[in-house]
Amino acid sequence: MLIQKHRLQRGWSQEQLAEVSGLSVRTVQRLERGQVASVESLKAPGSAFEIDFSSLKEPTMDMPAGEKLRSDEALALAHVRKVKGFYSHLLQFLLIVSALAVLNIMVSPNYWWVGWVVLFWGLGVFVHGLQVFDKIPFLNGDWERREVEKYLGRKL
Repeated sequence: MLIQKHRLQRGWSQEQLAEVSGLSVRTVQRLERGQVASVESLKAPGSAFEIDFSSLKEPTMDMPAGEKLRSDEALALAHVRKVKGFYSHLLQFLLIVSALAVLNIMVSPNYWWVGWVVLFWGLGVFVHGLQVFDKIPFLNGDWERREVEKYLGRKL
């Protein structure tokens, strides 16, 4: 997540970081999720950010406090990743359903089969949005915390 923090501070997209660093977008995504990275994979974004690659390693107990990702920052980055995932899902839905609607009109204008795709996939997008924006009471963080506290019999 430190790589994501540095990238966002510069206002770069994942694609821009990949281009500047010479990594693939997929590798940048993996690094931002905190997956274990080789020294070579860390040197590329380190060079792009003009910082020592060792400062891009995920926080551990022996790192100086200035290099650690604060918990509120980690939560904010995770939330933004979820929102971005939802908008990506919504955009895919809109583009594919639009293409299918055109195909439906061209192939079988008398039967609107694309309506089934819209109904079921749209329901999935709707539930995804409710979950991302914490509108489903039994799927949000507060509910999880309450359930853990109930199970433990004490406050976290």
